[in-house]
Amino acid sequence: MHTALEIRGLTKRFGDKVAVDAVDLTVPRGSFYGLVGQNGAGKTTTLSMAVGLLRPDGGTATIFGADVWADPDRAKGLVGVLPDGLAMPERLTGREVLTYLGLLRGMPRRVVEERAAELLAVLELDTAGKALVIEYSTGMRKKIGLATALLHAPRLLVLDEPFEAVDPVSAATIKTILRGFVAGGGSIVLSSHVMALVEQLCDHVAVVDAGTVVAAGPLDQVRGDRSLEDTFVALVGGQDKEIKELSWLSN
Repeated sequence: MHTALEIRGLTKRFGDKVAVDAVDLTVPRGSFYGLVGQNGAGKTTTLSMAVGLLRPDGGTATIFGADVWADPDRAKGLVGVLPDGLAMPERLTGREVLTYLGLLRGMPRRVVEERAAELLAVLELDTAGKALVIEYSTGMRKKIGLATALLHAPRLLVLDEPFEAVDPVSAATIKTILRGFVAGGGSIVLSSHVMALVEQLCDHVAVVDAGTVVAAGPLDQVRGDRSLEDTFVALVGGQDKEIKELSWLSN
């Protein structure tokens, strides 16, 4: 199986609004795939359907050949997910969150305890292992969310804005973990609207605009001889917009 994630015709409507319009996307196995787009472009909705968090109105999604909706147990066992705005049990410690979720997945307690200890150490959360999640900073929440996504040793990670509001030290730690995951044979789909971050980390990219994929492929192929940001602006039409100055800000 050469495809980590394959999306065909995914569609989602909210009332009269088509949020995702028959999206097709192929994520090669072993790739670090960036999904970029403006706020409201449909990135989060697409990824939520792709991993089984939101039922689509049409289309299919398969993870290493397992259909997300027809064979959810197998598909969800292959993927680790860090959703945007992940809700956490606020009154548990980080270690307790990992233990609870690991046991909920049916993992042996000894394995859960060993992996939880290693994840907390690698993600620099071992000193916060006894602190309640409600006391965590935004960066710490992102890191414990990543730990929950990695706990069951998935083959694919789907991360929605994993670096949003994360301090530089925490961001550097997360980048190291993600690069190591891919180097070890894993595959990653990362959603972001920060072009420089995607250029730094990803080898493939898809540009999403108004619920459709307007460009997709290897990073160098999509951006050509320009920066990804310049290519993105050209693709979504931002260069044609007239920006009106605020006269009342002038001295």
